[in-house]
Amino acid sequence: MEESKIPVWRKYSLSIQEAATYFGIGEKRLRSMVAENTGASFLIEIGTHTRIKRKMFEDYLDEAEVI
Repeated sequence: MEESKIPVWRKYSLSIQEAATYFGIGEKRLRSMVAENTGASFLIEIGTHTRIKRKMFEDYLDEAEVI
């Protein structure tokens, strides 16, 4: 199966790896943030995988003073 050619900035949701690269946050810290914010509106769980809703996470980061 060929990998999707949709640019990361156009995707609705991002994997942890994609989000880490896109937002410039380490994967370890991002996974910690996901664990600390279980049930947050910027998270979506698909089976055992957690994805981050890109736009909603951008809004969350805009309001955050410390990550």
